[in-house]
Order: sequence, then structure tokens, then C-alpha cells
Amino acid sequence: MDFTLDEELEAVRVLANEIFADRATTERVRAVEGSPARLDEELWAELGKAGLLGIALPEEAGGAGLGLGALCVLLEEQGRHVAPVPLWPAAVGALAVAAHGTREQRESLLPGAADGSSRLTVALEEFGPGDPAEPGCAARPDGDSWRLTGVKAVVPSPFGAAHVLVSAAAAGAGPGLFLVGSDAEGVSWEAEETTSHDLAGTLTLDGAPAEAVGTPGDGAVAWTIERAAVALAAVQLGVAQGAIRHAVTYLSERRQFGRPLGTFQAVQHQLADCYIDADAMRVCLWQAVTSLDEGQDAAAAVLVAKWWAGDAGLTVAHRVQHVHGGIGVDVDYPVHRHFLWARQISGTLGGPSAGLARLGELVAAGRIAS
Repeated sequence: MDFTLDEELEAVRVLANEIFADRATTERVRAVEGSPARLDEELWAELGKAGLLGIALPEEAGGAGLGLGALCVLLEEQGRHVAPVPLWPAAVGALAVAAHGTREQRESLLPGAADGSSRLTVALEEFGPGDPAEPGCAARPDGDSWRLTGVKAVVPSPFGAAHVLVSAAAAGAGPGLFLVGSDAEGVSWEAEETTSHDLAGTLTLDGAPAEAVGTPGDGAVAWTIERAAVALAAVQLGVAQGAIRHAVTYLSERRQFGRPLGTFQAVQHQLADCYIDADAMRVCLWQAVTSLDEGQDAAAAVLVAKWWAGDAGLTVAHRVQHVHGGIGVDVDYPVHRHFLWARQISGTLGGPSAGLARLGELVAAGRIAS
């Protein structure tokens, strides 16, 4: 299958690369990591002005209507530059509202999501080893609305987000998505620093008022988790490619015994393995995107893409650090940031082992050939 980008997606890639290369320099990223919010508001505004924040949203919502593939191109470029902006949670939340929300929800939330004037985040994970598709957070009806009670873990970049899209289980109906105001009654936050130096939040809900996005049990939670997993795989692909770029630059300039380190066979083999892993990540990512876009049962393709992102992405980061020698573990050296991002992404929505277990469940259920 040919996964070459078409003209529209290539134009998205070029524009995104220009903005990130200009605005997400090593010095700028380091400065943002030391700021209270841990995200680059100026870069966020620039992405909004360029129309990239709404790249996947429908045109009637103020977006470009280019779909999940365009979002993945954008996220890959973000990962390549490890740019500190909350793209994947904001975009996935907006896509979920576009696909499952009411007309009022779409009209009130999506224009701001497209131009960057407001943003969403998603609360899909909880403490413990459970499957994100089976949340423990409880939803109970309250007239025409709902009340949520429970704890959500590692909510990405919640501070500054106006609303949170929460996965919760409604008794007798199943899991559903619910829209909660980030400062609503019954909502409390505890800030947590992640491996990648972002600020996440532990969200505690104590009878917090919420609106259903779709109907509990309608598959919206699984739909959103699949898109979140693919989005994370796209970021991780960029992280791996950016790390390889650092390695190539370093090994071309660093000399030993009178010649560049990159000419040594053992080092070349390490980089060849990195290239193979990154290419496998790319192929599996676009297989998952194609399956989702074509309306196929994409559960297996998404899990495979997520597994490659978690396992191979982290392996690439380790190899790149290794070929850098002692400077590779210097926390101030740029390549270390790629390792931290790779580590954080690898465990988000469940690590590689959890993904393999879910793939095994699909095989046992006869949904994919063994």
C-alpha cells in the first residue's frame, strides 16, 4: 500500500515544519519548560493563525476538513521538534465533539478549538492497570444532565483548558463521554509533572455536573481512544525521527581516530536499526489512519500502531542516546528531551505489554487471524 502524502498533506507538513522550526528552537523549548504553564502560548496562537489547530475539523466548524491524516502529519512535525503545545489532547477532544456532540456543543466549542481561542483536553485514563475503554469513573443521570464521581489520572495539559472530555461509566448503559467545565462545582485538580516536563492533572470529580457527548454505550469512548492512540503514535514517530536527526548530525561532526564516528560500522548498524524501526512505525501508523478513515474495524491496526510507537519509539530513543556516548545522558542536551517524550508517550493509554494483551483478546475473539 502506498502511504506517500498527497499534495494537501505535504503542504500541511511543510507549513507545520516551518512554524515549529522557527518557534520551537532548543532555547525556546527550554524556556517554556521552566515556565509556570509549561506550554508555549505564542506557538499555540501561531498555529491557530495558520489554520493548523482546526486542520482535521469539518469546514462548517471553522476547520479545514482534512481529517485525521492531516492531524497526524501535524503531530509528527510537533514530535520531530518536541514542541511544548497540547495538540493531541485538544485535537482529539475536538474531533470527538465534532463526531458525537450535539449541535449546541459543536457550535459552542468547535470554532474556538479551530482558531485556538479556547481548547479542550481529554480525561481517558485512571489509576491502576484497567483498560481505558472500561472507566471506573461513575456517571449518574440528573434530570436532563449528568453527575460524575471518580478520579481521572494524568489529564494532559488541563490548566488553561475550558472543558474536559471525561470517560465515565453509566449504570446499565456502559461507558460514555461527558463534557465537564474545568472549574465546575465538584471539580478539583492536583498538578503533576510528567516525565516529559509537561504539567498534567489528577482530576477528582465529586458529583460534578456534566453533559453527555453522544449517548452512554454508543461506542464514543472506544472511538475516542482509538483516535487518541493514533495521535500519540504520530507524535512518537516524529519524536523518533527528530532523535535520529540529532544522531546523524552528531555522528557526522564528532571525530575519533581521525574520521567521523558515523563511518564506524557498529554505529552505522545502530542507526540502520533506528531507521527500520521508524519506518515500521510510519507504515503501521498510516495503516491505522487508513483503516479508521475507511470505516473499517480498525481495532487491531490501532493497537499495532500503538505498540510499535511504544516499543520501537522508546528503543530508538535509547539507541540514539547510546550512540551519543556520555553527552547523550546530559539532561541539558537536546536529544535527552526526545528520550523523555518517548518514555512518556510509551506509557500513555497503556504500555506496549497492555497493547499486546488487548491484541491477544482480539485474536481469541476471532476478530483478527492468529
